[in-house]
Amino acid sequence: MTRLPDLAKTAKAWPFEEARKLLARTKGQVPEKGYVLFETGYGPSGLPHIGTFGEVARTSMVRQAFQALAPNIPTKLICFSDDMDGFRKVPTNVPNQDMLAGYIGQPLTKVPDPFGDHESFAHHNNARLCSFLDEFGFDYEFASSTEYYTSGRFDAALQRMLEVYDQVMAIMLPTLGEERRATYSPFLPLSPKTGKVLQVPMDEIHPERGTVVFTDEDGSQVEAPVTGGHVKMQWKPDWALRWFALGVDYEMSGKDLIDSVKQGAKIVKALGGRAPDGFNYELFLDKEGSKISKSKGNGLSIEDWLTYAPAESLSLFMYQKPRTAKRLYFDVIPKTMDEYLSFVEKFPGQELDKQIENPAWHIHGGQPPARENAISFSLLLNLAAVVNSDDPAVLWGFISKYEPSATPENAPMLDKMAGYAIRYYKDFVLPTKVYRAPSEQERAAMEKLVLAFEALGDETDGEAVQSQVYAVGKEAGFENLRDWFQALYQVLLGQSQGPRFGSFAALYGLANTNALIREKLADQG
Repeated sequence: MTRLPDLAKTAKAWPFEEARKLLARTKGQVPEKGYVLFETGYGPSGLPHIGTFGEVARTSMVRQAFQALAPNIPTKLICFSDDMDGFRKVPTNVPNQDMLAGYIGQPLTKVPDPFGDHESFAHHNNARLCSFLDEFGFDYEFASSTEYYTSGRFDAALQRMLEVYDQVMAIMLPTLGEERRATYSPFLPLSPKTGKVLQVPMDEIHPERGTVVFTDEDGSQVEAPVTGGHVKMQWKPDWALRWFALGVDYEMSGKDLIDSVKQGAKIVKALGGRAPDGFNYELFLDKEGSKISKSKGNGLSIEDWLTYAPAESLSLFMYQKPRTAKRLYFDVIPKTMDEYLSFVEKFPGQELDKQIENPAWHIHGGQPPARENAISFSLLLNLAAVVNSDDPAVLWGFISKYEPSATPENAPMLDKMAGYAIRYYKDFVLPTKVYRAPSEQERAAMEKLVLAFEALGDETDGEAVQSQVYAVGKEAGFENLRDWFQALYQVLLGQSQGPRFGSFAALYGLANTNALIREKLADQG
């Protein structure tokens, strides 16, 4: 471990690049507050989506890299929920929408839970977020905007915001349209009569008294303190308020918030603080290439991904190319899962300088598990395709012959993968299968492949089987062997591609594979 801080100084993995910027910010010293503070933000106006998890995962990776670089500087991660925000519109992907429509404008912590499980809609969404973060093992502290405003933790910063009100207005007004400028205020008072978060201008401000005066919905004038939860901030000033009040050192955000970060940085400077370091990551896209939206629910949820693959694969997806826009849809799951297994397999044989560049190091806190065996997710998908069973035990019947030492008990990841593969195959592969008839050349080659497999007997070595598949393809005159392998998948499995066919045949069993070939040739006879 003594080499790790030195190696971290030159590591190319992006979390280390970010960590080195943060170390320069702190000048290698423990901040006055006693720790370096990382923050992620969450708006609980819709159900938590996969982008929220991605921000926590990526921030945690930077935090971990920083701890490797500067092990003597304490760190903390806060996951902050803006749950005092006004409820602006009803999400399309929740029940009881008519009921929710009656609470537009109320703080999210005052909007009833449409699912009926929690104190409020915000509490429901916060709980869903935290339950997954806890399950995954993130080290974080959850923070509620409502609690911070009403408990007085933001009081000093709110008083300071009132003192620099004119400077904040000068920063914000040029960024707004003419109509919005006429009604804008960085302070959003809560109506004492209706409880709604009001978007109204301030009639008067009194820094010496710590109050603002505004016109309530019924036309009456109200003077209210800015402290104690009587107001909240518009979200850009709110962001700056948190940075200032808490001394946030690092926060990343989506590319769509670049201008918001700039405005927040100006406001926190006016308050007398310093904006955090961070970077802008690219946004996830849905199946059609459109931006994923919480309210539309057009992307994958955390639960969606975890139905078909383990959380480790999701972390890998978040790690890879954070500054590149990526489609986040079901079809990326199998490839990502197999890439994860490959990185884990490589890790033990690497030197430390290469290990800290391996995504598995960043996913598992520097200590990834050993890969249990060589069976890939793609192999299991094809096995699920031919056994046509909903029971993972059926897949294990073939796995045990291929890997005699593997059991569900000593290979828990493989056991999970068997279940994932069955679900993924049934939901996404089976509905798209299109079998075709073989050409004369392909038919003849497949008949020869049956004879070659018979000669191999009970061979279970995938490489040996793959060599025979190659040899038969060459002998059959395929100029491009890729065409030969594609024919095998299209004719036998109804799909255009798959993992190494030799490995699949060895896993399924050569006798079973021969029976499959004969069946499909007969069907297409």
